[in-house]
Amino acid sequence: MEEKEILQEMVNILKPYIKDPALLDNATKETHILDDLKVNSARLVDIIIKCEDVFDIEIDDDDADKIRTIGDAVEIIQNKLS
Repeated sequence: MEEKEILQEMVNILKPYIKDPALLDNATKETHILDDLKVNSARLVDIIIKCEDVFDIEIDDDDADKIRTIGDAVEIIQNKLS
């Protein structure tokens, strides 16, 4: 799966967890999930679980702790898929 596809899927995964979906309109790999998208840390756990389901991977606690931006998530997912 290409990085662009993973990035798009990440945006789709994030949509239900964001109060203002317009924040995703200009989302990039540098977009900070907690600060820029106003997602709280409990919701971030839900997002990680959803990523595991969608991509059929397992994200361990060490990797989950590294996810701060959309790009961090994309990179971890890419590594798990390869």
